[in-house]
Amino acid sequence: MSASLSRPRVGVWLIGARGSVATTVVTGCAAVAAGLHPPTGMVTETPAFTDSGLPALSDLVFGGHDTLDCPLPKRAESLTAGGVLPPGVATAVAAELAAADREIRPGGPTPGDSRTEAELITAFADDIRDFAHRHELERAVVMNVASTEPASQGPGAPLPASTLYALAALRAGCPYVNFTPSEGMHHPDAAREAEWSGLPHAGRDGKTGQTLLRAVLGPMFAQRALSVRAWSGTNLLGGGDGAALADPAAAAAKNAGKERVLADTLGTVPEGEVHIDDVPALGDWKTAWDHIAFDGFLGTRMILQTIWQGCDSALAAPLVLDLARLTARAHERELSGPLGALGFYFKDPVGEGPSGLAEQYEALVGFARSLREAGPARVDESGDVR
Repeated sequence: MSASLSRPRVGVWLIGARGSVATTVVTGCAAVAAGLHPPTGMVTETPAFTDSGLPALSDLVFGGHDTLDCPLPKRAESLTAGGVLPPGVATAVAAELAAADREIRPGGPTPGDSRTEAELITAFADDIRDFAHRHELERAVVMNVASTEPASQGPGAPLPASTLYALAALRAGCPYVNFTPSEGMHHPDAAREAEWSGLPHAGRDGKTGQTLLRAVLGPMFAQRALSVRAWSGTNLLGGGDGAALADPAAAAAKNAGKERVLADTLGTVPEGEVHIDDVPALGDWKTAWDHIAFDGFLGTRMILQTIWQGCDSALAAPLVLDLARLTARAHERELSGPLGALGFYFKDPVGEGPSGLAEQYEALVGFARSLREAGPARVDESGDVR
């Protein structure tokens, strides 16, 4: 096939490229593209997104930054042993895993790294540009799927690593998606540069389990005029997330998004907290328990309890692929600024949009419908894409 007739390829540059989520993303994309598994969990593969102009899974090219040196094929073996990946799939897509691993560059800052923040941003941006140039990519989307960072220490403190990567994405001319609770583009330095760049961006903190359920239950209580007195929760998880969230500062950053969903859907923040416990034996699996105390008619006191057990990487990976495709298409349509219509995927979404999951889904479907149109898009006063 001649170059003029070949389909344009799109890069997906993963921050935390050797972690469990990234490995599951690369493995899953290759397996689905090859027809080895159905695209379960991928909203962009449902009929509402047909003909939206999204890049095909087979046209995605992966690379990224990480401070770890465990090769992706080895990481995939570990995830297979832990039951995250089905037997045989990592072997079947070994070539794709090896190809992605060759595109992973050293991240930072690491202990002893003497480079300044400006030097790190330049180095990261150069890595992304080189990746896009060598693969002749039409565009690339930078996605943060690394472990949660502690909250920023405020003015004068060093820029968090997530913000260094966000700034590098902007310098390289790439849209940016923050799938973590880390500061990233929310830092004032990055927010200013994002506005100036005119690039689309989305985030933050992917809504995969406990908060996904809260986004459904919160509107239920509000719409039925039931008074929620207290909403408490516990998370048990292992793996890299469990270790990172054992840091109280990182856990606080994570819980902020969970609390926001309740505040937005209930109109108030009920009593109660979410506790996060690191249980290394659980690996990539997690259990989330919620205890909801509410009042019914005549003040009758009632309780609802929920238990969510799932694999974080398998829950997150299809969302990451959805977001990469949607953001790439938004960039192609020349959209700029925060993509509020992608709030369906996040605990703490950027831009304007509804907070209930059903309303967020309708906004997402409307966004997909608008992406079918040819030529540059514009956003009207109501926030709809035209």
